[in-house]
Amino acid sequence: MNVYVVILIQTFLGGATHIVAKTVTNDVDAVTLTFLRSVVSNVGLVGLFWLRRTTLKISTKDRKRLLLLGFLGTGNQLLYMYGLHFTTAANGALLYGTTPVIVLVFSRILLGERITARKSAGILMAFVGVSIVIFERGISLSSSNTYGNLVVLIAVVAWGLFTIFGKSMVVKYGALQTTSIAAFLGGAMLFPFGVFSASRFEFSLLSSMDWLGILYLGIGTSVVSYLLWYYALRRIEASKLAVFSNGQPIVAALLAVIFLQYALTSAFLIGGTITVAGVILTQRG
Repeated sequence: MNVYVVILIQTFLGGATHIVAKTVTNDVDAVTLTFLRSVVSNVGLVGLFWLRRTTLKISTKDRKRLLLLGFLGTGNQLLYMYGLHFTTAANGALLYGTTPVIVLVFSRILLGERITARKSAGILMAFVGVSIVIFERGISLSSSNTYGNLVVLIAVVAWGLFTIFGKSMVVKYGALQTTSIAAFLGGAMLFPFGVFSASRFEFSLLSSMDWLGILYLGIGTSVVSYLLWYYALRRIEASKLAVFSNGQPIVAALLAVIFLQYALTSAFLIGGTITVAGVILTQRG
């Protein structure tokens, strides 16, 4: 499959995640939600291994790197779910639009990727496009939202590092093995805290939509979206892949138009056009 088709699918799934996650975090605390998401995703990944008759073969020297990926991946999910409870989905989407900047800086420091003027300009243009769309909807700077924004920003940094440190592993082991090992290790780290939190949670309060949301976050995001992200990372530079994160807020806004009866605005159209132009410019950098 063409790598850009894969990225577009991943961008759509990621954009939908912001809306789904915000809905579910209104009813489920971050630790319990991340634990349930981890259980669902790990069951899904085990199922994939069973269907493909695949076995895990990991070099001893890579264990620390994979353990770090597990920590960063699960940490990203936990912090995002926690922070999103205190801020808006729009704010969360905008903050994920800073992923290319974070990845660009760390890819230069850790991977030695060259930062060109065209690549930097493309990332800046894409971020401006996202900002037009999100700020048009309005961003609250209340103390609660500010706290949530800071937590989500830390989650975005974790996601950027998850991308950077995963580059060598996904080249060596492939998307499925790297994603699975990170998920298994991250789930193991979270397990005792998750069990404790879940044991105190009143599951009877959850609606069918909450359960569908958890299923989406566990399979649609943590399995399918993560696999597609690492599949693409194996084939293009980390900074060029990361710029597509700017498309997630656009997707989130479009889904809001379809499902929440939001009206398309000139800001949405202008911002979306600038974002696409920035992505194209970065790819040519």
